[in-house]
Amino acid sequence: MSSLRYVTIPSTKAGAALNVLLCLPEGQPRAVLQMTHGMVEYIGRYEQLARVLAGQGIAAVGHDHLGHGGSVASKADYGYFGPDGNRLLLEDIHAVTRWAKARPELAGLPWFLLGHSMGSFYARQYICEYGDELNGAILMGTGWQPRAAVLAGRALCYLLAACKGWRYRSRLVNSMAFGSYNRAFEPARTPSDWLNRDEREVDRYRAEERCSFIFTLNGYDSLFTGLARLCDKKLLARAPKGLPLLFLSGDADPVGGMGKGVRKAAQSMRDAGLRQVEVKLYPGARHELLLELNREEVFADIAAFIDTHC
Repeated sequence: MSSLRYVTIPSTKAGAALNVLLCLPEGQPRAVLQMTHGMVEYIGRYEQLARVLAGQGIAAVGHDHLGHGGSVASKADYGYFGPDGNRLLLEDIHAVTRWAKARPELAGLPWFLLGHSMGSFYARQYICEYGDELNGAILMGTGWQPRAAVLAGRALCYLLAACKGWRYRSRLVNSMAFGSYNRAFEPARTPSDWLNRDEREVDRYRAEERCSFIFTLNGYDSLFTGLARLCDKKLLARAPKGLPLLFLSGDADPVGGMGKGVRKAAQSMRDAGLRQVEVKLYPGARHELLLELNREEVFADIAAFIDTHC
C-alpha cells in the first residue's frame, strides 16, 4: 500500500513554512513526480493522482504555495506571497525539490515536474532556470497571455496598491482575470462551471474555504510578473533543448483559449529550441483535468509520459 502524509519544511520566505505532501509507493520508487498546484486551491486536491501513481511505483511530492492551503499563517495570508512573490514561489518549488532529493528513498531517481494552471506558469519558468535537474515536465491547464496585457495588469495593481496597499483584494482585478471564463458555458449553473464538467467537483470547490478567497494585489502582481517573463525569448532559450515536455489541456478550457493558447505556449518552447514538445487536448474537457470526468485517462497519460522518459 502507498504511504501518504504531510510534513512542514521552511519556505525561502523568512519566517514562513510550506505544507508538503509526500506519497511513497510500497517498495522502492522508480521515479518521482513533483506537483505544483494552481491558483486558489491546495495540494490536497492532488491526492488521488498521487495515490494512483504510487500504485505504479512512482512517488509524488508537492506543496501548498505561499498564500495557499496549509502554508498560510492565518486567513489574512490567503493570496498574499510577499515582496518579489514570483521569485519566492519559484525558489520554494526548488526548495521542495532539494528537500525531497535529499531523502534516501528518492535520491538519484528520475525527476518529473507537473504544473497545473498557475502552477504551470511557474513550472514553465522553472524549466528555464532549473530544467537541467528534470527528466521531463507536464504542463497542464496552461495558456498564453500577451505581454502587453499582463504588463497592463501589473500597472493597475501598482496604481491600486498606492492607495489601498498590497494586501488589498480588488474585485476589479479579479474580474479582469476570471470574468470572461464562464461565458462559453452560459446559461451556467454556477459561476465556476468553466472549471469542470463534473458538477459534484464544482460544488466541492465552491464549498471549500481554501478555494474561496480573492487574490491580493501582491498575489496578482506576482502572477502577472511570471506571465510577462514567459514572453521573454531570452528566458525561454535557457531551457534544456532535450527536455521532454507534455502539454495537457481540455479543448473547452478557457484558460488555454480552448486549445489555441496551449498550442501557442507549446510553440514558444519549440521556437526556443526544445525538440520534444507534445500537446494533447481532451475533447470537451474543461480546466481541472485531474478532477474531470475523464480523469482516469489523464492519470494514464501522465504515468505513460513518466514511463517513456524514465
